[in-house]
Amino acid sequence: MFQSINPVDGEVLVSYPELTEPQLQDQLSDGQLAYQYWRQRPIAERALYFFKLAKQLESNEARLAKLITLEMGKPFGQARAEIRKCALLCRYYAENAPAFLADQLRKSVAPQSKVIYQPLGIILGVMPWNFPFWQSLRFAIPTLVAGNTVLLKPAPNVPQSALALQEIMEAVFSDKGVFQTAFLDNDGVAQAIADTRVQGVALTGSDRAGSAVGALAGQHIKRCVLELGGSDAFIVLEDADLESAAKALVQSRVHNSGQTCISAKRLIILEAIAAQFIELIKKEMDALPVGDPFDPETRISALARPDIAENLQRQLAQSIEMGAKVELAGGRVAETNYFRPAILSNIQAGMPAFEEELFGPVLSVFIAKDEAAAIELANESKYGLGAAIWSSSRDRAEAIARALEVGAVAINNLLRSDPAMPFGGIKRSGIGRELAGEGLLEFVNIKSIAIY
Repeated sequence: MFQSINPVDGEVLVSYPELTEPQLQDQLSDGQLAYQYWRQRPIAERALYFFKLAKQLESNEARLAKLITLEMGKPFGQARAEIRKCALLCRYYAENAPAFLADQLRKSVAPQSKVIYQPLGIILGVMPWNFPFWQSLRFAIPTLVAGNTVLLKPAPNVPQSALALQEIMEAVFSDKGVFQTAFLDNDGVAQAIADTRVQGVALTGSDRAGSAVGALAGQHIKRCVLELGGSDAFIVLEDADLESAAKALVQSRVHNSGQTCISAKRLIILEAIAAQFIELIKKEMDALPVGDPFDPETRISALARPDIAENLQRQLAQSIEMGAKVELAGGRVAETNYFRPAILSNIQAGMPAFEEELFGPVLSVFIAKDEAAAIELANESKYGLGAAIWSSSRDRAEAIARALEVGAVAINNLLRSDPAMPFGGIKRSGIGRELAGEGLLEFVNIKSIAIY
């Protein structure tokens, strides 16, 4: 069952049944039929649809943002910003995809050689709940503009957002089957991946889910892109602007109430400035308003589901029991989904705060004696998604950035995804890239043609 449940008060807003096997077959047939004509449209013509999609998103911003807030608790202002970012993404590919997908002339042993880019077919997207529009469209837009069709499996707790996205897509794409929302369970996902009409799969979610979907993709020889968990390091050197760094760190850690993969989850601070900087962030985090997501003053709202709050409380309590020092006391508010921000230090290997991703407003603090130790700490993680570095020396910061085992680094700012920059990680943070030209080429056939 796909259920929309308000995380603030637990009210069941609406429920939808999962697709039956015949319904899935109908959607696959529609997607395959749509692919046959959608792929034939010139790239310049396909790109125009995404200008229309941007306008649809903008004209429906308040309504869509309200659904996000009702279903998963995101502060309303941040939900509106999510929709605006989706419109920006649409325009980016509408403007740039024709150049990215243009034939490329190459020098080779043949008198004339070229590389061309062609679509593959139906691509399945298995998407999460924390950014129900952004992460779905981050996958779908480049996949569609390349000439593929999309079957989107949303998270079970955001069905209204998924259906609203389907409605907007249908208003833009008159052709049935170009974009379809599928309420699939795990067996349905496995069945879709196994189907010969599905040529690839993208998943954004936990590394456990990524392992399962990646195994299925490998079994059936299907392309896959896996955007998984993160435990991003936020490195502050002694020559940094400490007040600006503290504000950026807290903003990154509590955005979406801390439920985002590229949040700054591990502060790595040099010993010389540790005490001063910890006091700055304690003051910043302790002052954050926690409350109603529709209140414009709210910075932290309810976490999306009870199991998320329960698991985060377990991670926090176990880490403290194992010796972590409480710098700022926080935790779950009674039996609600609200979670007050917390800061832990003296974190050692084996603790949940060291080994696991903390998906909520809890910050882990590590103190490094020098720059080399900071790099070692940052890389001592099973994840490799992103990082941020703060220093008045750009050359010094860039040298550290090159040494980090991650997919993206921000220097003197918090890390954000950007349509113009490839997004993705290494190690257990995933496989492949989304966004930019690199993401556009994940689900195309890169074909070489040599003419003699």
